[in-house]
Amino acid sequence: MQTIIEWDRMLLALINGHHNMFFDTLMVVLTSGPTWIPLYVALLYLVVKNNENVAQIILVITCVIFCILTTEVVTEGVVKPMVARYRPGSDPQWMNMVHVVFDRRSSDYSFFSAHASNTFGIAVFFALLVRNKCFSWMMMAWTGINCYTRLYLAMHYPTDILVGILYGALVGAVAYLLFWGANRIFMPKQEYVSSHYSTTGYDVADIDAVACVLGATMVIALLVSLFMQSL
Repeated sequence: MQTIIEWDRMLLALINGHHNMFFDTLMVVLTSGPTWIPLYVALLYLVVKNNENVAQIILVITCVIFCILTTEVVTEGVVKPMVARYRPGSDPQWMNMVHVVFDRRSSDYSFFSAHASNTFGIAVFFALLVRNKCFSWMMMAWTGINCYTRLYLAMHYPTDILVGILYGALVGAVAYLLFWGANRIFMPKQEYVSSHYSTTGYDVADIDAVACVLGATMVIALLVSLFMQSL
């Protein structure tokens, strides 16, 4: 266990130790929940546009809420208080050895990451739901960005992120199994064979729209960070 802790700190130091003012600002912007509201709206548009009835739309939204609530309740309500591991920036034995951006220290606990489990759970669920390779990689990139910000900002250790990813993947897969089972009630299984649709019937043009929103969000985050740095 001591060896794992030492490797954990070494890897965090490698990531957290390379920083500058621009990336400090950018990571704060990217780790903020409101930054990703356009992406959430785009995903909602994708669901509404590509499901045939209200029951299916409600089912997808319910599964997403299941992902969020399950990860939040387990991480914040059960595991973090039970393990009681300090965040790197708040650990009395470690806090002076990490770069804490803008002195953003949190008093709650670190293990395991709610950011990692939330975003990875949503990413896995949507990847299984849409079944489009480019879309799946895009969602993995999104959750990867979120996970990296938590390490850069010294909010989590790498093992916090790793366990959060594994738990999020499990929750996302369970949510999809629940969706798949319930969806059979509303609609028989169909296979789409067309370059214009994924195998589950999601329009590629709508998937591209979500990708554009994600790309635009990243560009805006970069511009906002440049502007804030210049103040």
